[in-house]
Amino acid sequence: MTSGDTPWEAVAAAIDLGDPERVAAGVLALDRPGRRAVAAALPAHIAVASGRDDGWIDAMRIAGAGAIGGAAAVVAWLNRRDFQGRGSRADDVTALLVRVLSARPPAWQADFAARAALGLRSRCGGGAGDVGALALAMLRHTGVAPPEHDPLVVAWVSRPQTAAGLRADPLLDHLLPRLFEAEGVGRALRDERPGVAVGRERAGPAGSGAWLTALTALAQDGVIGRDLLIDGCLRRFLRGGTAADLRFFVHLHELLDPAHGEVSKRVRDYLRVLPAAPGPVAEPALRCLRRVGGLDAGEVPEAVRALLSRPERKLVTAGLAWFDELARTSDGELDELAPALAYAFACPSGDVQGRAVRLAIKHAKRFGPAGAEALRDAVGLLPQDLGETLAAVFGGEAGEDEGFTPVPLPEPRRAGPFPPPVGSVAELGPAPHGDAWEAAELWLAGVVRLHALDRAGLVARLAGDAVPREVDRGPWTGIRQWAGEIVRLLQERPQESGAEPPPAGGAGSPRGAVVGKPVAARLPSAAAVSAPHLFLLRRWSEVHDGLRAGSLPPYLLAEPTQSTGHLDPAELVRRLKGYERCGAEAMPADLRQALLRLPRAIPPEVVARAGRLTSEAGRAVARWMDGGRPEPVTEVGWSYSARWEEPAEYLDDREPVRGPSPILMPRIQAGPAPDDGLLAVPAPRPKEGHGGYLAWWPSMMPSDREVVALHFLPQLLYQWPVPVRPSQARALALAGGPAGEALALVQAYFVADRSAGRSPEDRTRSVVEMAARGELDAEQLGRQLALLLRRTWFKPGPVLETLESAAALGAHREVWRVMTGFLPVFLPGPGERPHARHAQALAFALRAARWAGARGPVPCVAEVAALRASNNVVREARRLHTFLT
Repeated sequence: MTSGDTPWEAVAAAIDLGDPERVAAGVLALDRPGRRAVAAALPAHIAVASGRDDGWIDAMRIAGAGAIGGAAAVVAWLNRRDFQGRGSRADDVTALLVRVLSARPPAWQADFAARAALGLRSRCGGGAGDVGALALAMLRHTGVAPPEHDPLVVAWVSRPQTAAGLRADPLLDHLLPRLFEAEGVGRALRDERPGVAVGRERAGPAGSGAWLTALTALAQDGVIGRDLLIDGCLRRFLRGGTAADLRFFVHLHELLDPAHGEVSKRVRDYLRVLPAAPGPVAEPALRCLRRVGGLDAGEVPEAVRALLSRPERKLVTAGLAWFDELARTSDGELDELAPALAYAFACPSGDVQGRAVRLAIKHAKRFGPAGAEALRDAVGLLPQDLGETLAAVFGGEAGEDEGFTPVPLPEPRRAGPFPPPVGSVAELGPAPHGDAWEAAELWLAGVVRLHALDRAGLVARLAGDAVPREVDRGPWTGIRQWAGEIVRLLQERPQESGAEPPPAGGAGSPRGAVVGKPVAARLPSAAAVSAPHLFLLRRWSEVHDGLRAGSLPPYLLAEPTQSTGHLDPAELVRRLKGYERCGAEAMPADLRQALLRLPRAIPPEVVARAGRLTSEAGRAVARWMDGGRPEPVTEVGWSYSARWEEPAEYLDDREPVRGPSPILMPRIQAGPAPDDGLLAVPAPRPKEGHGGYLAWWPSMMPSDREVVALHFLPQLLYQWPVPVRPSQARALALAGGPAGEALALVQAYFVADRSAGRSPEDRTRSVVEMAARGELDAEQLGRQLALLLRRTWFKPGPVLETLESAAALGAHREVWRVMTGFLPVFLPGPGERPHARHAQALAFALRAARWAGARGPVPCVAEVAALRASNNVVREARRLHTFLT
């Protein structure tokens, strides 16, 4: 302090410098008036100092501790919200605060220590600038008995200790008993781990096991009584709490390792722990009781009852073992334990349920009427197979599996008629701009028909349509571009864009038209778009070119007659006869589309009528209908790819996963086929631009759904660049044709993908639809589901959830068949480790077998059931095999 400075100016200068040592020296040098002046000025200076870094906080706290008069006022000052969680050099600042406060009278210091301790809150710990450290330091300094206040104990344990430091701590005798009572201690010490503290004299960081090491070391040295620690742990166990908050006390109890005599005199307390304490607490209590032995006749049944009522598999299993031992060594009836044994029937573990049933049957003669009745009443808690086994000995009726009631499959949906053809200009809609396929088909067919019937009316109808200019752009990949150019051509050349109207009777032939230049060059390349997309564009291209050339036929051959895209074969023959009458020639893509839309079952009389057609197109249709339809042979391969490497193919269904990026490999063998790409092998890796109009593809090949599914595969797994939707899977279910690996894989994808529907019922609709039609290849669906789970990111839970919904909708027999295709691929192969997901699948398969009333061994299940292992997978396989055989 300079000669011209007031007491406050000198202290304020030290505060502004952030120098706690200088502040402490300054306030200790103050007389009573000086302290009063500093105390009065401090609150207003907070606003001035707070604009700087946090260095001012420690200085302000020290200034207030030395200048403010009353102990309560100093505690309030130190607990100001402005100061909490801030500051630096906590240990140094605490030492300075103790030095400053030690200048006060002893009674004042004792009052401050008690008030500071009681002012702590549970959030206080041993952090920087924490009042808890100061309260503890002042209690040690003054020797005042600490008040009973839980946050004080929390503050005490929040700083790591050494054995030497704890031995010398004057608070040890006061606070150690409270360590087992105070709320929050377990939370503060939950990260302590035994065996990680390095030596007795070295305090590690929080969670290092320092308190565990220090307490057990002092117990070994006799400084702390073992009885105090053991009794404290037991009291804490009996008070209850979460497993995490009791973890420290469990570790301490384990390190103390109570001896036979120490457990014997606390048997009642250990027994009280068993029924309700968290599992990690009940387990060491059980070990102590089993080790001590010598329990009296009433204590053993009490322990067994407590264990059998637990939800944890491990504890219930221990209770069953103790029950078996008691039943073998005692002579009396077991009726008093029958209700407890019945509790084990409700355990979630099928292995525990099976063991409980076996023990009940093993000791059946030891149960009197009351015990037998208790077991009989619990039969309904068991799965059907175990319930039937128990009921055969004790009576009663096994319950149905979770109340499952079989229902018949729903009536299959029938395809509705396609909307009536456009017959007048008033019925023609606007040019399509990405509409649904039905609207686009109606518009294209309507333009062709009206061009022949009412060209002037068609031109007038289209006169108001605004269309974009596309002529100077690149390849036209959108229907809207071709539709726009068709409209433009009719608007700009209304008298040259076609022939005279056909004669009465319907059909006519274009004559005398001006021939324009074809625009086939506007079609994208076969590599730029998917094959079905390109074929669709060819149909629109040939209509555009026919309009320019004046060679349009009077109507299209391929206009569908059913909502699925199918074309009635008799209607196609009628249309071709009209062509032959007027001399019209079929357009190649339109004829090809008409053939692809024919159903596979064609009445003989229609085949005979087709055979009498004389045109080239008519003869092609007759050959198609009379057995000439190509029958593609399809296959789906799986490959894997590591970075920068060529894909390599999986050769076996149970081959372990080889890489992070599975790739589907579509394959088609179709023999001689038109060069339209529809029966060509799709590229396994899609490119930007592929997948266009994917939702239209089922209607283009409604009798070849397997081929359509094969074209879906490049987009399926990664849903790029165009996602395959559940609606497309449902469209394939309504379509016709053989069902193979590709269709099963598409269905499997949406069974497994939880995001594919708002509920499992949504995800199972296509499967149930095909089951209702008798067209579901259930075993192949199961195989593809297993491959998805083996080689991709899908999980068993959604799969089993969706299959259960299918069973509830009436497909329970088909679901069992799905599982017979699923299990041979999904169960662990040679060298693979069994996992919980395998046991989960086997448990579901047992339920599905019950629903279907299935009988007869499944080889892969029998193979697992015959293993000598005792894991859950083997146990579930044995349960299923037993039921089937």
